[in-house]
Amino acid sequence: MPLVDNADDPKGATVAATDQINGAAYWKKTSGLMWTVLAIWFVAGFGIHFFATALNPIHILGFPLGFYMAAQGSLIIFVVGLFWFAKRQNEIDEEFGVQED
Repeated sequence: MPLVDNADDPKGATVAATDQINGAAYWKKTSGLMWTVLAIWFVAGFGIHFFATALNPIHILGFPLGFYMAAQGSLIIFVVGLFWFAKRQNEIDEEFGVQED
């Protein structure tokens, strides 16, 4: 669907400008969410594993924390992050009126 149905109509130009403003605000929120999730994934994927030896003196259920976080913890963070990202993105979509039915 085009942004402007009739370019000669002054109302159509206003709609196009509003769509551009809304599009910019939508992309700003969406990209902010994307960068937040990527930062969390980076910390969970590399940061935890980088400091695994420092976490090993702490034990959970008999396993060193570094081992546990490398084997299970980062995977749990990834899955929870995916669900959180989907929920938050749906909220952003609803806010700007572009949600799926």
